[in-house]
Amino acid sequence: MKACIMCGGKGTRLHPLTFERPKPSIPILNKPLLSHLIEHLAKEGFTEIVVTLGYMGHMIEEQLGNGRMFGVHIDYVYEHKKLGTAGSVKNAENLLGNEPFIVLSGDHVLNLNLRDMFRYHEMNKSLITIGLLSIDDPREFGIADMDVNNKVHRFLEKPDSGEIFSNLASTGIYVCDPEIFNYIPENTQYDFAKDVFPKLMSMGNDIRGFLVYGEWTDVGNPAAYRAAQRWMLASLTGTSILGRFNTKNARISGPLKIDNNVMVGSNSSLVGPIVIGENTEIGDNVLIGPYTAIGSNCVIGNNARVLSSYIFNDVKIGQNTNVSGAVIDNSVRIGQNASLENGTVLGAKVTVGNGATIHSNVKIWPDLTIKESENVTRNMYNPEYSEE
Repeated sequence: MKACIMCGGKGTRLHPLTFERPKPSIPILNKPLLSHLIEHLAKEGFTEIVVTLGYMGHMIEEQLGNGRMFGVHIDYVYEHKKLGTAGSVKNAENLLGNEPFIVLSGDHVLNLNLRDMFRYHEMNKSLITIGLLSIDDPREFGIADMDVNNKVHRFLEKPDSGEIFSNLASTGIYVCDPEIFNYIPENTQYDFAKDVFPKLMSMGNDIRGFLVYGEWTDVGNPAAYRAAQRWMLASLTGTSILGRFNTKNARISGPLKIDNNVMVGSNSSLVGPIVIGENTEIGDNVLIGPYTAIGSNCVIGNNARVLSSYIFNDVKIGQNTNVSGAVIDNSVRIGQNASLENGTVLGAKVTVGNGATIHSNVKIWPDLTIKESENVTRNMYNPEYSEE
């Protein structure tokens, strides 16, 4: 079975995390988001994968290679201008061939029953089948009105209040017949939801829906990213320690995944689920977790508290500093007695001075310095980094 994964976007809503990397390369449990998606596709039987690339696409290709490490084969197609969702798939037509294929976005984190969806499409004659999921608030998604025979009669992208005729949200996952290429113009910006679906309906072609079940999110903003990390951590079972682990009378309760050469100081407490990368050092009297991921080569100072936070690589956190519900990019330096409140996002190479406080949901662009005892209540932007 074939899959097409769209990875061309810039991920601007995830700034400042997407200045250093494309969105599909943001780490979930210390490895690229896209790696988790490839692993799930392989498990579901999709072994021929085409990845469409744009912004920083070379980084994705370097991380995934030819797919052999996942038990799949991966081909790549670059797009040199914005083509939209359907246009991106059209650009890969020669690799997708003449058989049905599934389309996903590179920012999807999921454990859905994709094989069942694919088999349903094969057994029912339609050009396209949309994966639908019932959610409480579908306003950020397309919604579908589907009958008992799975035929979609209406589709509306991002409805306003009063327009929500259904809570069946499109996951942005489609199974397509190759005939779909006849309805997508070449080298043109064209979207499935905005262009292809209305065209098919106006011409009387059936669009089918399939009710998927399981966990799913598109990592479109920092809140969705934190939610994805949280449920992936919640799925950990047991405790695994990969290599040397050194601790002095710390209190540790799983589930945990700890890489090689991790040190935990005296009287510290680790409460899972937690993931810790290699060569990371945690000081004395430190409280970590639950729902925390810490990358490689990090140092957490004595008496620090790190709760429900996602820390990338080469990060240093000073003594008696409190980090709660934050996301911290590579090579950040945080001083002593500082406080990062819930929803804080620090870009790469940010420096936070001793005693500084960063308020909830504040974003700090890369390479900026927060002064000692500074109280940051608004986003801070670096003019050297484009907001586009």
